[in-house]
Amino acid sequence: MRNRALLALVTVAAAIFVFGVVGLVVSGRQEPVMVATPVASPTLPRTLELRPDGSPDETAAAYFDAWAKGDYEAMRDLVDEPPADFADQHRQFEDAALSNSMRITPGTVKRDGDETAEVPFTQERDEPDKGPWRFDSVLRLAVRDATWKVLWTPAVLFPEIEAGGRLVRTTPTTGPLRPVTREGEEFPQDSDADAYLDGLAGQVAAPTNGVEVGWELRVENPASPSKVVLAYTPKQQPAGVRTTIEWSVQAAAARALDGVPQRAAIVAIRPTTGEILAVADRLGGRGAFERKYAPGSTFKTVTAAALLGGGLAPDTTVECPAVYQIPFHRAIPNYHDEDHGAVTLRHAFALSCNTTFARLTVERLNADRLVEQARAFGFGVQGENGGGEGGGYTCGSLKRPENPDALAEDSFGQGTVEATPLCMALVAAAVKSGEWRPARPLADEASQGELPQSVPLPSNVAEGLRDMMSAVTVDGTAAEAHLPEGVAGKTGTAEDWQGGQDHAWFIGYQGDLAFAVFVEHGGTGRSAAVPIAARFLKAL
Repeated sequence: MRNRALLALVTVAAAIFVFGVVGLVVSGRQEPVMVATPVASPTLPRTLELRPDGSPDETAAAYFDAWAKGDYEAMRDLVDEPPADFADQHRQFEDAALSNSMRITPGTVKRDGDETAEVPFTQERDEPDKGPWRFDSVLRLAVRDATWKVLWTPAVLFPEIEAGGRLVRTTPTTGPLRPVTREGEEFPQDSDADAYLDGLAGQVAAPTNGVEVGWELRVENPASPSKVVLAYTPKQQPAGVRTTIEWSVQAAAARALDGVPQRAAIVAIRPTTGEILAVADRLGGRGAFERKYAPGSTFKTVTAAALLGGGLAPDTTVECPAVYQIPFHRAIPNYHDEDHGAVTLRHAFALSCNTTFARLTVERLNADRLVEQARAFGFGVQGENGGGEGGGYTCGSLKRPENPDALAEDSFGQGTVEATPLCMALVAAAVKSGEWRPARPLADEASQGELPQSVPLPSNVAEGLRDMMSAVTVDGTAAEAHLPEGVAGKTGTAEDWQGGQDHAWFIGYQGDLAFAVFVEHGGTGRSAAVPIAARFLKAL
């Protein structure tokens, strides 16, 4: 019995010694022992074997499932030594990709020995505008602490991202947006609008109204040039800063000035909105918006509004003598001393009788009333009209006349009255629409800001002015001038205070388009401005 006990003791000691030796040999590895196999011995049973928890298949499946759900914490638990910003790297990638959806399709697990494996997989993402984006990656796994873990690097997100790299979304720089017409087209060649367009590009920071501008996804790695991995370019690139100007109207205005030897300008307005449809300016700089001239008899439109508002009607009988003598003051002559006798106010307006309007203004109006009426038509208004620095406009000005002589001169657009071509186009637009409106900024997408207040005309005034302006083109100073049917207007011939030849004017409207034609030192409105207007309107 004692010998048997001694034999058992020796057997146990031998077994302890054998396993101890194996443990010492394996303990030289830095990784923990995953499998321990006893040394073969004829006297010891082969029963002890340690295996890792789970499998690479299970770990990969759990990782992909958590990724699809956006559960970065669950993903992190499956990663061996995850970086501190593991979740942030995923969020940054998703913020750049902006994917509408994402689907992961795993491939077959490939084992490389007992403790390493890899799973190829495909990411399929739906990118805004672009559509499907597919790419292949690999998920590598290994046994760590007796458990299958993911060996994560940024290449799992996208195979070309290195440590410290990232995916970024950019919008390609296209340079300053150029101004285009309302239709999105380039301006007509030699449009005479350059001075008004040069400063518009900086007014609108980016295209609006849903215009697509394209994008790129780039991989940026440390010490490497960025690389475009996906890009979207819309079929139609943003043309530029859209203006209120219409291509056909601008082209017609510019071509109507061809061959005119003097400096001239045409401004066209949409009466119902105040939008500028065309500005063809050969006055130099922004003369049509900023340079003021005596408006001559076109200002009789303003004076007539005050007379109609004071109780007169287009059919009222008035006198149109060759000369009107202001009591105790100067004499006012008609153009070429024409004497038309007794006529209606409508006919006096159509014939542009200076004597009629001087007498009626002195006898029925006063300085304050005329100045007030001019203000209702925008005189004294300063507006913003685009084009950056210096991009505003001025309408007109009128000093309060201090005596009957000054009042009479102002009544027919001489004296202290001054106006820009834009101002007089707005006057014609107010007659057509029945309401004076300020000019809108040229950049159609720019903020409107606080525009000057609109001023409605009394209905009898608006209707009376339309009647009188129609008479000008039917049997007045613009009759038989080859104007298209339906045009109404007012001619003007203004003295140059510096002694040069007279300036020529013609303002009017046709349909929902109002205009002003001005020819510097052109002579009479009928001979110089009306033919230009006829060419302009016929080309529309």
